[in-house]
Parts: sequence; structure tokens; C-alpha cells
Amino acid sequence: MSIASDIGSKGRSDDRRQKLFAGINRASAWLGALGLGWLTPLLKIAAGDNPREQMGELRDSLVFPLMGIVIFGLAWAALAPQVQTSLGAIPGPVEVWEQAGALWQDHVDEREKEAAFYTRQDDRNAKLIAEGREDDVKFRGFTGKPTFIDQIFTSLKTVGLGFAIATVIAVPLGIASGLSRPFNGALNPLVQLFKPVSPLAWLPIVTMIVSAVYVDVNDAFPKALIISAVTVTLCSLWPTLINTALGVASIDKDLINVGKVLQLSTPTTIAKLVLPSAMPLIFTGLRLSLGVGWMVLIAAEMLAQNPGLGKFVWDEFQNGSSNSLARIIVAVLTIGVIGFMLDRVMFTLQTAFTFSSNR
Repeated sequence: MSIASDIGSKGRSDDRRQKLFAGINRASAWLGALGLGWLTPLLKIAAGDNPREQMGELRDSLVFPLMGIVIFGLAWAALAPQVQTSLGAIPGPVEVWEQAGALWQDHVDEREKEAAFYTRQDDRNAKLIAEGREDDVKFRGFTGKPTFIDQIFTSLKTVGLGFAIATVIAVPLGIASGLSRPFNGALNPLVQLFKPVSPLAWLPIVTMIVSAVYVDVNDAFPKALIISAVTVTLCSLWPTLINTALGVASIDKDLINVGKVLQLSTPTTIAKLVLPSAMPLIFTGLRLSLGVGWMVLIAAEMLAQNPGLGKFVWDEFQNGSSNSLARIIVAVLTIGVIGFMLDRVMFTLQTAFTFSSNR
């Protein structure tokens, strides 16, 4: 009886362990999409898997990347002081970190000024109301300078708007191009003509058109932001368009024939048959478009003077202070980190919609 009990207990333990590993394997796709794939071997070690095998996975996914970052940081710290510019030596990691802290403190100070401004305004208006002078009550917005953090959010808003417009244009055109050979033949020369055009070439044209058309300027969407967003659209829609057309054209023709046999309408065929099959390539195009849009945005903001990261870099370059180089490097690193995070977000959405764990 004791032996049977031990066997039963061991069987239940094995079942729990198998379920635990199955859960870890399911979570590994999401961890990889979020850039946290190195947590998977740690979870497996904690669950009782072979430590030697999982340490090899951990080395490849965490240790080697960290080594690359450390080596880069050491090389940067050693070589930067050797390069002298008109503003002094290239700042090393310590100086850049100090300026990152200073930029954050500037943001905190500016928010305190804003809070104090609105407090004074509310007190003044309350006093006027108490004196019966309601007609003299006024509400004004805070007009302080945008901080580095504010400029980050402005850039994200701009690229989000441009990317959304590009997606709305590119996905339907790509679907039509993939389904119709004549439409694809008519559209392809235009794609090949405009796809290589630089944002610097688009910007003057976009500026003139937006200035002529966008007359009633909305405070939430100033003219410089619209110019930058439209430039992002014109440069970033091509990867989505091309990949959508390729994904739609490559689906199994039997699916289309099934839709014809069932006499499905065109919108139903696209929604039920075409899009699910083409979704992996569509999301690949979206990831590429977002990356292109983020790169294009910086140049567009420099020239359009949209108060985002591009303008911050340009202003610091023009400023020429002793801290300008370090602040520009802070902006460069910020642009890189945000670009990585945007790509992770898109890859996570791709994993959610396509149930794909492949990078």
C-alpha cells in the first residue's frame, strides 16, 4: 500500500512538473517578444530543469549581450577623451549620465513652475470672485519652454500620427494590389518611383502643401507637427504596402476559391480568409514602417522645427555650450532605446495576432 502511494505521489508530481514546464514554454514566446527571453532559462532552472543546459541558454540570451554593452561602455570611456572638438573632448558615459540627470531635473523644475503658476492663477481668480469681480477672471495656459521629456512625448505623438496615416493608406492599397494583378501593375511603378525619395526632399513640398491647406490650426496639432507627421507618412508607408501585397498574393489560392464557392462578399473574403493568412507579413511591414518612420522623424523635426527630439538635437548643436555634446548623446541614446521599445511593442502585437514565436 505504501509503494502504491509513493508511485501515485510521484505520478502526480510529474504531472504538475509537466504542466509547469508547459506554462513556461507558452510564456517564453511572450517573454521573447518583450525582450525578456533571458527569464525563460531562469524559470526552467527554478522549476527543476537541467541547470547546465539552461545556463547555456542564459549565457546566450543575457551574458553575451551584457558583455557587449560593458565592452562598448569601456571602449567609449577610454577613447572619448582622446577626441578633441571645438567644444572640448567627447563626453564619456559619466558625463552623459550627469546630463541625463540634469535634463530630468530641468523637467521636474519646469513642472514645479507650472504647478506654482496655476496655483497663483487660481488664488487670484478666487480672490476676484470673492470681491464680486467675476468679469475680471481669466484663465491662461502655462507658456514655459518644453523640457526634454516633453519633447520625447511630442516625437512619439508625431510618429504615432504619421504611422497611423501610413497604415490606413498602405494596408488597403496592399490588399488591393495583392488581389488584383492589373491594380498591382498600375501601382508598382509609383511605388518604385517614390520609395527611395529622402525625407529631406519631401519636406519642402509637404511644408508648402500643409501651409496652404491647413489653415485652421488646432492647438493640439500645430502646423510643424502636421508637417513632420506627413513627412513620416510619405517615407514609412512603403514597407507596409509592399509586405501586405506580398502576403496577400502568397496566400493559398484554394482559400480564394472556397470564398467563391461559398459566394462570400469581397469584404467577408478579405476579413475571414485574406487578412488572417497575410497577417504575419503585414505585421513585418508594420514593424519596418515604424522603424523607418522613427528614423525619418528626427530629420523632419530638425527642419520643420517641430518641438520634438529632432529639434532638441538641432538646438543643442546650435547652442554650442560645454554640455551640448553630452546632451546630444543623451538624445541619441534615448532615440535608440525608444526605437527598440517601439519595435518590441509591434512584435508583441504580432505575436498576439498571429500566435507566432519566431523572430
